[in-house]
Amino acid sequence: MPTGARLMAAISLAVLAFILSGMVVPLMPESTDFGYFLPLNMVLGLLVGWRVMGRRAGRGTTAAINNGLAGVFVLMLWAIFLQAANEMVRLALRNRYDDPFEAIVAIFQIGAEFGVMIATVPMGVALVVGAVISGLLTEFAHNRWS
Repeated sequence: MPTGARLMAAISLAVLAFILSGMVVPLMPESTDFGYFLPLNMVLGLLVGWRVMGRRAGRGTTAAINNGLAGVFVLMLWAIFLQAANEMVRLALRNRYDDPFEAIVAIFQIGAEFGVMIATVPMGVALVVGAVISGLLTEFAHNRWS
């Protein structure tokens, strides 16, 4: 059921995904083709905010901060997984893998490489601050419109 908290969570995580995606671009090699990187991450932010954070709103301030941290954690996991899967498909189309199992394992190897590339202090600070703000905004929306 649509609620103000779900809408606020979806919008706040989509905005956070936009900001974080902009911070990731300079960390990647110059030859990287980003394609649908930004829109995909924003849609993921909308979905994770709506499905994960929105349904857990209304449990108090501490729970709101934890809700924001959990939502951002899920957003980062899905974003890294989908970008790694996209990279694996690109490499698979160039006949890089001998069998399907090798390609599936490569998703996790590529995802780990992406995680190491983006693990910087500014990124960590933005993740934590964005998570807290998103959680508190979602809680405020729940208290205001529910």
